[in-house]
Amino acid sequence: MEGIMNKLRHLDAYPKVNEDFYSRTLSGGFITLVSSVFMLLLFFSEIRLYLHPVVETKLVVDTSRGETLRINFDVTFPAIACSILSLDAIDISGEQHLDVKHDIVKKRLDVNGNVIEVRPDGVGSRKMEKPLQRQGGRLEHNETYCGSCYGAESIDGECCNSCEEVRDAYRKIGWAMSDLDLIEQCKREGFFQKIKDEEGEGCNIYGSLEVKKVAGNFHFAPGKSFDQSNIHVHDLQAFRKDRFNLSHTINRLAFGDYFPGVVNPLDGVQWMQKQPIGMYQYFIKVVPTMYTDENGHTIQTNQFSVTEHFKGAERGLLDNLSGVFFIYDLSPIKVTFAEGHVSFLHFLTNVCAIVGGVVHCTAGVFAVSGIIDSCIYHGQKAMKKKMEIGKFN
Repeated sequence: MEGIMNKLRHLDAYPKVNEDFYSRTLSGGFITLVSSVFMLLLFFSEIRLYLHPVVETKLVVDTSRGETLRINFDVTFPAIACSILSLDAIDISGEQHLDVKHDIVKKRLDVNGNVIEVRPDGVGSRKMEKPLQRQGGRLEHNETYCGSCYGAESIDGECCNSCEEVRDAYRKIGWAMSDLDLIEQCKREGFFQKIKDEEGEGCNIYGSLEVKKVAGNFHFAPGKSFDQSNIHVHDLQAFRKDRFNLSHTINRLAFGDYFPGVVNPLDGVQWMQKQPIGMYQYFIKVVPTMYTDENGHTIQTNQFSVTEHFKGAERGLLDNLSGVFFIYDLSPIKVTFAEGHVSFLHFLTNVCAIVGGVVHCTAGVFAVSGIIDSCIYHGQKAMKKKMEIGKFN
């Protein structure tokens, strides 16, 4: 039995040293103090990492199909009136959303940026409240008003009861309106007087678009849009000018919902127009993103990167449309973020590595401190010995 105990004693990895053989030094005490403080900092850092969620990032192929893309925007144009500005969205599949009005809010701004009026119904002129005549003559008793579309009717008997409806009818069949003075509805509503009254004003337009999840673009441009020979153009003749200052500030632009840590690179971006006419283009790469919090709640959203380009245009060329264009494409790679906590065993291992001096990411506090202290101690001892030998000589 005693032999077994002796063999077990030889396996002791922690041999004890008599305290009489210890030599305590001032440098050793200083290093011990610094090491202890450093270990405490590392210990509290590990506790913080354990208590707070960590985010794991992965890249996967985006296999989603048939989804839509929500675009949230807030853009300010300090030098173009709300009655002139329109919003269009076109995708690569050929689907078009022209002169978008739903989920859009416009704010008329004065030269100092103060709000004059808010238009929750978007772009367009007001409806006639008291029409006086119908096509071809006066209204009879209890007869409903039906304004002329001036040759742009899509079906027989179609009515255009406002200037806006006449312009929409022209847009649908690809006609430009050469002279609004000849349109009775526009004269009655004071269309040109309204444009004149808003001259020099700015416009803040914000809201959201719901489009197909395919490549496309949306743009802000003056005038009503229509297709002419398969070319997307805007009718500017109604405004009797062909130069517009499209300087703008992007207050916010996001492709989807907010999630923790998201950075939208165009938020707060400003651009001042220096050339008289042209288009400003933002080329955007949209990256599908999924964020899952520690409770399992998932947010399907997007991130994006962007480059910018200004394309100058010559007056009168239909293929050079004046406006601010956001041209987006989608990445086939999807980024996933998942919140989670460090396991208790992992936390315990890191704490043992810090306290015990195991070579880990902390580099072994006690082990390194011991090496430093040993070097200083033996260096001082060697110097002292040389000095004593020099005295005897």
